[in-house]
This record gives sequence, structure tokens and C-alpha cells, in this order.
Amino acid sequence: MADPTTPSVPADRIRVIVVDDHTVMRAGVVALLASEPSIDIVGEADNGAQAVDLVADLAPDVALVDLRMPVLDGVAATERIVAGPAPTRVLILTTYDTDVEIERAVEAGAIGYLLKDTTREQLVDAIRSAAHGETVLAPKVAQRLVARMRRPAPVALTGRELDVLNAVADGLSNADIGKRLVIGEATVKTHLLRVFSKLDVNDRTHAVVVAMERGLLVRPDRDASA
Repeated sequence: MADPTTPSVPADRIRVIVVDDHTVMRAGVVALLASEPSIDIVGEADNGAQAVDLVADLAPDVALVDLRMPVLDGVAATERIVAGPAPTRVLILTTYDTDVEIERAVEAGAIGYLLKDTTREQLVDAIRSAAHGETVLAPKVAQRLVARMRRPAPVALTGRELDVLNAVADGLSNADIGKRLVIGEATVKTHLLRVFSKLDVNDRTHAVVVAMERGLLVRPDRDASA
């Protein structure tokens, strides 16, 4: 249940609410932070809807929010909290570290993303950083985001570009490709230049190789029996 207590606390202490539908986990986080002199737990909630209400009532500095909860999940709660008038920073604290979960939380406006195996010291430091508007990411989460950013951007070839590339793979010259596809040779060259640009290659052979490696061009098995 929500616990909208409003104790009198020094202005320099960070006011925090803890949001988790698992009572034992929530109690554990509260106990973990209870002895930290720079932090005051001013409220608790066991679902996202209660968290939104708590933020509206208490305007805490930081909301520690789980992702998967009943009534309103952590992502939806984050969106509402961030969109509200309170200057509350949302710090996700969860067991889930998939790309989808991380991206949803970040897009919703969470300032940080921690995993529940974090240490007390790391959690306290993260809360302090979040309260000052600094982004906080668990090392595993940061690694996943960096790896995702380094992946090549998805490339899409048009149907006509694939037709031209298939003809190239068949060994046809630009003139022969034009005849096969009933287009001008200049148009064939234009399509090839666009393909080269999209695949970041400089010649026809590499265009075919890269397109096949990325699964953009599928060639029939020439060795298969008829």
C-alpha cells in the first residue's frame, strides 16, 4: 500500500520513494537505505499508479521504481511522473536487463537504470547522482547500450535495387541489366550508386557480398538438383 508520510527532514537530504510490488524486496531496499544519513525514505508504493499519486503528494527528489508491476507498470508510471509538475527523477531498479526493457525505460524519461544486484554503496551513489540530474546506468546496462549503438544501422534496399543487384550477381553488364529490367543504362547506374551508398561499398562485387551477408539478397542454390 502507499505510505504518503511527510516527515520533517533537513533540506540537504534526498527525499526518496520506493516503488515495488514485491513487499520483501521493497522492505529490503528501505532497510538498505535506512542508515544512510543523506537519504530519507518518505513513501512506499506497490504499483505504478500509487507511485504517481505519491509523487503528486510528496514531490520527492528521486523515485526508485521497479519495471513490472500490476495496475500500472514502471514504464507507464515513469512517463506520468516525468510529465507531471514535480521535479522528481525516476531511477529504475529492476532485475530485467534486456534491450527492449532498457530502451522503453529510457524513452519514458528515466534518468537511470539499475539492476537489483547492485550494492548498497552503488545504490546510494546512484540516488545522489540522479538527484543532481546525472544519468546513472548499471555497468551491464551501459555495455548493452554501447553495443547496440555500435551495431550497423539497418539497411533497406528497394525492390528495383534488389532486381539490379540480382542481375549483377548473375554477371550481367549494366547494358544487359537495362535490357532485362527494361530500363535505361543510366538508370541502372543510378540504382547501383544508391546501393553502394547504402551498403558503404565501392564496387559491384562487394555490393553483392555485403548484401548477401546481411540477408538483404538471397540467391538460389545453384548446386541444388532440379
